[in-house]
Amino acid sequence: MKKASIIITVVVALAILFIVIFGPLFVLNEGEQAVVVRFGKIVNSHSDAGLKWRSPIIDTVIKYPKRLMSWDGEPQRIPTKENQFIYVDTTARWRIADPIKFYESVNDLNAAYSKLSDVIDSAVRTVISSNYLREAVRSSDEILSENQVESFQTGDVENSATLQQLAITPTQYEKIEKGRLELTEEMRALVSDIVPSFGIEVVDILPRQIKYSDELSESVYQRMIKERNQIAQAFRAYGEGKKAEWLGKLENEKRTILSSAYAKGESIKGKADAEASKIYADSFGRDPSFFEFWKAIESYRKTMPAFNKTLSTGMDYFKYLYSPTGR
Repeated sequence: MKKASIIITVVVALAILFIVIFGPLFVLNEGEQAVVVRFGKIVNSHSDAGLKWRSPIIDTVIKYPKRLMSWDGEPQRIPTKENQFIYVDTTARWRIADPIKFYESVNDLNAAYSKLSDVIDSAVRTVISSNYLREAVRSSDEILSENQVESFQTGDVENSATLQQLAITPTQYEKIEKGRLELTEEMRALVSDIVPSFGIEVVDILPRQIKYSDELSESVYQRMIKERNQIAQAFRAYGEGKKAEWLGKLENEKRTILSSAYAKGESIKGKADAEASKIYADSFGRDPSFFEFWKAIESYRKTMPAFNKTLSTGMDYFKYLYSPTGR
């Protein structure tokens, strides 16, 4: 009897375990949806959370997420309409809208991500390549009303306002026709024509990052360098003009000072010569013979060193050499 009861207990426990594992009930949690498959054929689908029924053993329950999911693509190198290459890194949000179609066409999430990569990448490439770069990077023309200018601080120097005017670089922006948001809607529209057949709904597609290619970056850098060189040349030209202006003022002041000094010097020299003449005249008047002797000696002192040889038989010029009395 004891052995029989043990056997019955074990059988009941196994039966309960069998019913729990392979029984007709299963739980569908919030955020889940499921399809019930019998011998490879879908017999039912569920999208509401709760306790659900199935046929034991022969039915298989396959659960899928019901929530929004994120798809992140790899950056693509895409030419724009003006043939400028950019890298576009795109992200999207999607969900399983029809679990039956999803199971029949895709089956699992890994395959879904693979199909989404093909479809979304193709749509992004199609839309970006058929529009200008400005359409992909701007969403509105609001920037056109802001009168964007670039200026450099010149500090508190003379004519700083003039220097700032030289440094101002007006920034010109072209008007957009669609804008970035409309391009994303075009991408989503292209994708929405294809993914419903997979039981998928793409909620939105957004370019997460747009990056210039190396060639376009170099072109942008060269344009920036050219603009800075033009500004630098404007500063140099302004500096050269100020230099010429100050040199001109300096030369004029120099000439004015020299002219004034020359006039003053000539005036002083004239007064000195007049005073010297007066002194000579006074001296000559007091002792004419001594004055004549002194002038002759002064003349000898200047002229004699230049004579290598002097031949004379009685020149009046050398009279003081023959006699101290000049006779």
